[in-house]
Amino acid sequence: MSSRSQALKSIFITGWLLALTALVGTGMMAVVNWHSGPYIKNNERETLLRSLNSVLPANIYNNDILNDTIKLVEKQYLGSDAPAIIYRARKGKKPTGAALKVVAPNGYSGDIVLLVGVNYAGKITGVRVVKHKETPGLGDGIEIQRSNWIESFTGKSLSNPGRSQWKVKRDGGSFDQFTGATITPRAVVGAVHKALTFFDNNRDKIFSVL
Repeated sequence: MSSRSQALKSIFITGWLLALTALVGTGMMAVVNWHSGPYIKNNERETLLRSLNSVLPANIYNNDILNDTIKLVEKQYLGSDAPAIIYRARKGKKPTGAALKVVAPNGYSGDIVLLVGVNYAGKITGVRVVKHKETPGLGDGIEIQRSNWIESFTGKSLSNPGRSQWKVKRDGGSFDQFTGATITPRAVVGAVHKALTFFDNNRDKIFSVL
C-alpha cells in the first residue's frame, strides 16, 4: 500500500473515531439531561418557594402558590413594561396575601428587582432584593446578607408610616439611608410604596382573575 493510501486510510479512521466519540458523547449528555431534568426543575421550584416564603409566611396559605399566579402590566406602579408576576396566597379559598415581583428602575446602577410580600389587609410581610447591580460596599446594603435594612419594611403599610413619610430620612421620611449612598435606598423605598399602592388599588382584581 502506498504512503498516500496509508495517509488517507489514517485520516478516514481518525475522522470516523472522532465522529463516533462525538455521537457517543452527545448520546450520554442527552441521557444525563433526560434523567437530571426533573431534579433541576424541582430544585428551581424549591429555590423559588424559599424566596416566596422569605417575604410571605408559609403559615398564611395552603394553596399551590407557585401556580396560583397572574401577570399584570403597570409600569407606573410595578416599574416595568414587562408583565409583573404576582403570586397569590390563599387559605382554603380565602385570599390571605400576595407576593409581587416589582422593579425599582431608578437605582444608582440600574434596575433593582424586588419581591414584596403583602398580607390581604395591606401590611408588608417581607421584602427581598432579587437582583441588582448596586455598588459593593455601598448600595449592596439592600441585600439581606449585607444588612438588616431591608427588614425595616416588615409590618409597614400605606398608613404606617403616613404617605409623606415613605421616603428616606434625608428627604424628610422615616427610612434610613446608607452612609455615602442615598440613591439606592431611595429607589427601593419608592418601589415598595408603589407596590403597596398598586396592591391596595387592585386587591379585588388580583384575586378575582383566574
